[in-house]
Amino acid sequence: MEAEKKKLLRKMVKPFEKTSYTKSTIQIINTLLPLLALLIASGLLYQLHWSLAILCSAVAAIFLIRTFIIFHDACHGSYLKKQKHNDLLGNVTGFLTFFPYRKWRREHLIHHAGSGNLEKRGIGDIWVMTVTEYKCASTTKRCLYKIYRNPFVMFVLGPFFLVLISNRFNAKDAKLGEKRNTWLNNIVLIILYGSLIYLLGAGQFFAIFAPMVFIAGMIGIWLFYIQHTFEDSYFEEPSEWDYVKAAIEGSSYYKLPKLIHWITGNIGYHHVHHLNPRIPNYALEATHKNVKPLHHATSITLIESLSSLKFKLYDEQKKCFITFKEFSLRYKMA
Repeated sequence: MEAEKKKLLRKMVKPFEKTSYTKSTIQIINTLLPLLALLIASGLLYQLHWSLAILCSAVAAIFLIRTFIIFHDACHGSYLKKQKHNDLLGNVTGFLTFFPYRKWRREHLIHHAGSGNLEKRGIGDIWVMTVTEYKCASTTKRCLYKIYRNPFVMFVLGPFFLVLISNRFNAKDAKLGEKRNTWLNNIVLIILYGSLIYLLGAGQFFAIFAPMVFIAGMIGIWLFYIQHTFEDSYFEEPSEWDYVKAAIEGSSYYKLPKLIHWITGNIGYHHVHHLNPRIPNYALEATHKNVKPLHHATSITLIESLSSLKFKLYDEQKKCFITFKEFSLRYKMA
């Protein structure tokens, strides 16, 4: 993509950065209030039968996903006009979704700054090994990678790991303010949910909260996975890496039904989001529709996306993802 075209494209999407307090407020109301109402309803339904509480909790997952999208936009400073307001909203919605604000914000911004850059993988993204790395890796490391990339581990065990372990600890190089933010998040979570377990009992507590958190976490990991894992995704060495190409060619346009776009806060328009993270979620669809060059992004339907589960390694020579079976046949290695 030529320099002038890339510059023009970024200029074309810039007008959509504008934050609408009206739209943001409406989205907060139609997300957080139903979430709270469903949690209360789940608690009341438990008195009738535990299965009703679980069903209600599963529905609440829809609004927990939307809450995470609000949290996500606050991390980018795109949801409200003043940064201090984004920080406050990010801390509140981060608590509700079990994500410490400062920790995740730093890691996610690192992901955006180097998405598709082969030397900047490993922070805030899905673990991806290249063919060369896998060939040179020890048997133990290849085994660990295979376990990590197993769909059951990634999407079923993943939400538990994310909520209970990954989000609870900071990196060694994290600054004191970030560490304090995570510690405070952990302490408040322990106090609040510990109190609820004591008052409600473990059975009722987990019937109300566990299905919601698990389903939302599983869908969230899937969305993050599919947005960058498709056959001809973009990865380049630092000398060849380009921010705009990484956004358009390395982030998918996930063509979902209208209702699912609403549930997921339009994050399926991921190519738009990576091109300009300052665009709030409710403006992503309009940006895609009105900026014609964005129509050339890789589009994936819901059915087509299921095939991406087979992609495990990135072949930096052929510029595409391949399966373990293809690797084994090509390089005669298990």
